[in-house]
Amino acid sequence: MLKAIPAGAGVLGEQLQVAVEELAAWMREYGDVAPHPSQDVDLGALEAATADLRSRLRDNYPFHHPRYAGQMLKPPHPAAIIGYVTAMLVNPNNHALDGGPATAAMEKEVVAQLAAMFGFPPAPGHLGHLTSSGTIANLEALFVARETHPGKAIAHSADAHYTHARMAHVLGIEAVAVPTGPDGSMSLEALADLLASGRVGTVVATTGTTGLGAVDPVHEIVPLARENGVRVHVDAAYGGFFRLIADDTPDGVAAAPFAAIADADSVVIDPHKHGLQPYGCGAVLFRDPGVAAHYLHDSPYTYFTSDDLHLGEISLECSRAGAAAAALWLTTRLLPLTSDGLGEVLRPGRRAALAWAGLIEDSGELALYQPPALDIVTYLPARARLSEVDAVSAAVLAQGMALPLDESLHLATYTVGGASLAARGHRVEADVDAGRILRSVLMKPEHEAAVPDLHAAVLALLREV
Repeated sequence: MLKAIPAGAGVLGEQLQVAVEELAAWMREYGDVAPHPSQDVDLGALEAATADLRSRLRDNYPFHHPRYAGQMLKPPHPAAIIGYVTAMLVNPNNHALDGGPATAAMEKEVVAQLAAMFGFPPAPGHLGHLTSSGTIANLEALFVARETHPGKAIAHSADAHYTHARMAHVLGIEAVAVPTGPDGSMSLEALADLLASGRVGTVVATTGTTGLGAVDPVHEIVPLARENGVRVHVDAAYGGFFRLIADDTPDGVAAAPFAAIADADSVVIDPHKHGLQPYGCGAVLFRDPGVAAHYLHDSPYTYFTSDDLHLGEISLECSRAGAAAAALWLTTRLLPLTSDGLGEVLRPGRRAALAWAGLIEDSGELALYQPPALDIVTYLPARARLSEVDAVSAAVLAQGMALPLDESLHLATYTVGGASLAARGHRVEADVDAGRILRSVLMKPEHEAAVPDLHAAVLALLREV
């Protein structure tokens, strides 16, 4: 595997400078264009405004640092930055080949790589494209679900991302939440009862819930759905890239659910999470290229320079940044979608989650809410009542963020009820309906080395509370 480009070594700036100079030379080949005076700005005003911008951007949490173990946030890989900014200098639009021929080709290449990662047949045996987000990717998948099974509901885990219920509302279809088991994954028994009713046309299986990181048993959901004539859509927005390390090894994840994605009807993934991309990069893939018929539309001025497939012809979105495709294309050139490519970036986070889970289990002051399936760890203060668990968790969260910058600790919380705690064997009196526990997302490779310090910091805050 090629080593990551070191952001602090000047390589990023050097490559961007080369890009600016080479693209400027290419533009001049068409002839010089004098900038229009209407776009002139005062240099002093520009310097003042950009200084203000830099100052205001400091009002963020340290997403880049291992002490940030809160939400699913981290900076993109330097290669993605180079790819994005380089293409942004041209500003192509990947809706039609007329607006971005080069980046549209790159998009088709990276989509083919994603399809291969999931085990979908090579083109033309699949259909897919990038989107501006996982939300839009799921909207498109549910749109096709509605068109292929009109009048039928979609079923999703009760712990699935709220986007499914929201997008079902937008599409005017019914969404049914299926209860979960003690590990936070979809209950097969409850799903079987629901499917037997004939009410559902598509099951949404999640490989990595955004709250707990739970993985639905896709390998068991697919045959159950097929027995009932039901489609399967996989929401792999968060956990999709774990397919690269789904090998049942000590620092990998369970193989069966991820291998079964190859038999699903559609899947979404968010490269802006574990794919190391900036925001504005999701993806949706369909196993049957025939679903393109549901996107059928025409434009009297758009699709005219080529008879090849225009990405806008298979997308609900119109304008999309070609820079997002360039960023992902360049990243996968350096970190390919293989176990020893991008997979080596995921394993440290997985090891970090397992290591911290072990420290928590050995601690008398914290309790592991449930074993981590991916790289999300959930845990709670050892208290007798749920109200106390909630108050202490909230205090640890607030006090960690209030520490001096070079000592600050950024976690997150997750709301649970008494029944969920009891199902996982926690003897906590449910004196309130719900309470917060602690949650840490260890998606940066640097988290692996930081686990002992993170654990010690949480214990120190806990003792102060």
